[in-house]
Amino acid sequence: MFYYLHTYTHEIAGEVTEVGSKVTKVKPGDKVGVGCLVGACHSCENCTADLENHCPQVIQTYNSIDVDGTMTYGGYSDHMVARERYIVRFPENMPLDAGAPLLCAGITVYSPMKYYGLSEPGMHIAVVGLGGLGHVAVKFAKAFGARVTVVSTSPKKEEEALKRLGADSFLVSTNMDQLKKEQFTLDGIIDTVSAVHPLLPLLGLLKANGKLILVGAPEKPLELPAFSVIMGRKTVAGSNIGGMKETQEMIDFAAKHNITADIEIIKADYLNTAMERLAKGDVRYRFVIDIANSVADIYRETTQRK
Repeated sequence: MFYYLHTYTHEIAGEVTEVGSKVTKVKPGDKVGVGCLVGACHSCENCTADLENHCPQVIQTYNSIDVDGTMTYGGYSDHMVARERYIVRFPENMPLDAGAPLLCAGITVYSPMKYYGLSEPGMHIAVVGLGGLGHVAVKFAKAFGARVTVVSTSPKKEEEALKRLGADSFLVSTNMDQLKKEQFTLDGIIDTVSAVHPLLPLLGLLKANGKLILVGAPEKPLELPAFSVIMGRKTVAGSNIGGMKETQEMIDFAAKHNITADIEIIKADYLNTAMERLAKGDVRYRFVIDIANSVADIYRETTQRK
C-alpha cells in the first residue's frame, strides 16, 4: 500500500507504506511513482519487449477495468495499491511533487526522442507548443545535447523559451518569413500541440530524412500534405508514453540532469477553479494536487465540527 503526497490523476507520487511478501523492488519508506499504467497481459509480444503501454489488454491507471472487475480511479485518493511491475523508483534527489508529472509528460517526450534517434548530441530539434509537454521536451532535448528551437503561436512565450528554459531559438508559427529562413534545418520535431494546426510549415523545416513526431492529440484529423513528405524522404510518426523499463530509465535520466516539471501545487478544494484555469491555459505548466494535506484539512474540519 502506498501513501501518496502528491497526485495528478495518472501521475502519482508518494512513499511506500507496505509491501507484499514477494516484493523485492521497493521497501517501506521508498519514494515511488505510478504513471499511466497499472496492468497488462504480460505475455504478448509487446509486454515481453517491455512495451506494456502497447499491450492490447493494457490497464490504465484511471477509467479502466482492473483484473478483479473493478474500475481504476487514478490518483484521486489518499492511498493506492499497485503491482510491483508498475512502480517507478524515484532517486533521492527527485522531488515527489515536481517529479510526478514526468510519469506521463516526461516519458511522452523522452520516448520518441530515444526511439527516433533524436537523443544523439548535436541534433537540431524543434519543440512545437510550449505547454505541459513542450516545456519538459525542451529540458530533455537540452540535456541530450541538442540545439533546441521552440515553435509557438504566441510571441509572448519567446522570453520564457529562451531565457528561462534555455532554448536556443524561437519561431512564431504564423510568421512565414521566420519559417522560410529556417527551412531544411531541423533533424526532428516533437509536436506537442493538441489543437488542429497545419503540418505543411513544420514539414518544410525538416532536413532530408527529418522526423515529425506527433505527441499531442487534436480532436479532429490533421491534413497531411503527401508531396512534402515524399520530397526529402521525411517521416511523420506518433508516440504516446513508454513501457515501465523505459519510464524508469527516464526518471533516472531526469534526476541525473535535474529535470523536473514546472508545477503549481493545489489542494483538493481548489479543483474546480483549477479546471477552469486549465481550460483557459492559465497554468505554468502542471497542477499537482497535494492529497496528504487535503485529507488532513478534511479530517481537521470534521473533528472541529464534532
